[in-house]
Amino acid sequence: MGEGRIVKVSGPLVIAEGLGNAKMYEVVRVSEKRLIGEIIEMRGDRASIQVYEETAGLGPGEPVYTTGQPLSVELAPGLIESIYDGIQRPLDKIKDLVGDRIERGIELPGIDYERKWHFEPRVKPGDTVEPGDILGVVQETSVVEHRIMVPHDVRGTVRTINEGEFTVLDVVATIETKDGTRDITMLTRWPVRRGRPYAEKLPPHVPLVTGQRIIDMFFPVAKGGAACVPGPFGSGKTVVQHQLARWADSDIIVYVGCGERGNEMTEVLMDFPELMDPRTGEPLMKRTVLVANTSDMPVAAREASIYTGITMAEYFRDMGYNVALMADSTSRWAEALREISGRLEEMPGEEGYPAYLGSRIAEFYERAGRTKCLGSEGREGTLTVIGAVSPPGGDLSEPVAQATLRVAKVFWGLDATLAARRHFPAINWLLSYSLYLERLEGELSKTVASDFADLRREAMRMLQEEAELEEIVRLVGIDALSIKDRLSLETAKSIREDFLHQNAYHEVDTYTSLAKQRLMLKAILDFHHMALDALEADVDFDKIMELDVRDTIARMKYVPENEEERLNSVFQEMKTAFSDLVQAAGGEEVA
Repeated sequence: MGEGRIVKVSGPLVIAEGLGNAKMYEVVRVSEKRLIGEIIEMRGDRASIQVYEETAGLGPGEPVYTTGQPLSVELAPGLIESIYDGIQRPLDKIKDLVGDRIERGIELPGIDYERKWHFEPRVKPGDTVEPGDILGVVQETSVVEHRIMVPHDVRGTVRTINEGEFTVLDVVATIETKDGTRDITMLTRWPVRRGRPYAEKLPPHVPLVTGQRIIDMFFPVAKGGAACVPGPFGSGKTVVQHQLARWADSDIIVYVGCGERGNEMTEVLMDFPELMDPRTGEPLMKRTVLVANTSDMPVAAREASIYTGITMAEYFRDMGYNVALMADSTSRWAEALREISGRLEEMPGEEGYPAYLGSRIAEFYERAGRTKCLGSEGREGTLTVIGAVSPPGGDLSEPVAQATLRVAKVFWGLDATLAARRHFPAINWLLSYSLYLERLEGELSKTVASDFADLRREAMRMLQEEAELEEIVRLVGIDALSIKDRLSLETAKSIREDFLHQNAYHEVDTYTSLAKQRLMLKAILDFHHMALDALEADVDFDKIMELDVRDTIARMKYVPENEEERLNSVFQEMKTAFSDLVQAAGGEEVA
């Protein structure tokens, strides 16, 4: 450990000299208060340090102590159900210790060193192991099995392995390596700015089912993919993130609130322990890690919170789990980068952001992926990253949104106009896209129904046609449209209101399975096809629009998943209604 002296303080940036032996991204302790900081620039023996705590009261001449370690997170049983700040300090324990406000210089480990866990071996003495192999397991919560892996720099023969109750610091195994005997504990540390190693990166091919109809049907994301949710203030970014965290088909959820309003993070912290997980029947927190860094916390800690969250997510991915990371919002992270860059007096790039903004965002999103994990088992894990972006005024041409779109393959563009009309989720179906669509359509057609992709394409065509027809209506009025075009408008309206509109707070409508999504969309499109046939048989357009079955279709979203007969009865009701109409008009029955 070395010692330097402060020569300048500028907000969260501290300049210290006498640190010639320090290294980039090394953690330091600033002043006798031992504020935690990280070196982000070296010039000779002078280091620029971003401090993750309030720097008020610091002055020149105060000491800076180096630690020789990079900013790292502790990885061990006890992560699940935890609530951390941006540098992995447990907020619940800090509250018990000092109250509602975090005091400066407080040091607490991210993992409880005293709690004991029951370790069950999965190997025996004499077995040869390599990096990533599972030595044993701990039942961390009722739904998560924590797998203790061989460290990435250890390879050799198991000498001893123990079963029983241990703390994370106790030795659970010893491994004979070519360099000597290594003691293995359940606790490991990993630098947050370095991605964890894996054997091979594989192309994503399985959809991440979210239960949100506009996402799953029109703009799906793959497990191991990266998605971007940009939108202006009040358009519903956070609600979309909450819905994905609650309902996405993932084994582990890591939710990072980066610079968000305190009341939004409070909602997450209050809701998640109460929410029942539909997959397990247990509270959602039983498979969730929360990283909370609100807008009133020190700005530098925002930058760290993103890396803290994704490192923990990679750790669970390496166990072979499907992990989803929600980052809300990466714009606040970019603003922290801009502020620190400005204080470093670096040459600004576009809109004052540092020139390396694009590469930092790419580095973050590239840590997503479907991977073959280290280890002889050849298990697979996925890490899906879903980042919200908050462009000022909803301007998608601003640097953070554009840099994100270059690396994220899914774009769910939130629209303030839709939000103002109370259409939620306010994802604009004409602007959004998914570059995973072609690959996932084949998988969905195999697992759900062979017509899944055809239904999606027809519905999207009708929504695009609606936009063109509305232009004509605005110019010359609806009377200028043919009857078939008016029917197309009504069908597109039904797709929008009865299918795409989804109530996050309704106990049934909040989540829709892929099978029910297909039935709902098929009912709307079958109505359209039967209506076209009826018009050919000279049935009056207004009588078609007055059919009671239209209300039945609209109410399908509120029919519980287990009432399959009620969902399927819509098709028979529709056929009967149109047959009666056609017979009354003197035509042939609808097939």
